Amino acid sequence: MSQRPEASDPTPFLPLSPAALHIVLSLNRGERHGYAIMRDVEQISDGLIKLGPGTLYGTIKKLVSQGIIEQTDTRPDPALDDQRRKYYRLTGLGQAACDAEIQRLANLVEHTRRAAPPRLLGELS
Repeated sequence: MSQRPEASDPTPFLPLSPAALHIVLSLNRGERHGYAIMRDVEQISDGLIKLGPGTLYGTIKKLVSQGIIEQTDTRPDPALDDQRRKYYRLTGLGQAACDAEIQRLANLVEHTRRAAPPRLLGELS
């Protein structure tokens, strides 16, 4: 059974898993198909996150069932696109989850900066 909170309340989904976070961050930049999400995640993580097909599509399936992302019928120029591709976008709940997770991580970084031993402050700047 999928978890579906009130449409604007992302808190039951936080923190997002690393795969979910990176997929949501990719879709925050616009609609994409699976392979484009995979490439974008690698780019925005400076190559640190490489989602394999199982992780990518398993996470997409979970995010769809949670109402965080949805499949869209919007297609680029059909002459330039493969009809087998499925495109995804953030829902309103997905945008709220993305914003809340970014804020949660920013708060964590700020807390770490305040609490860090002096020897680490130079490394965190």
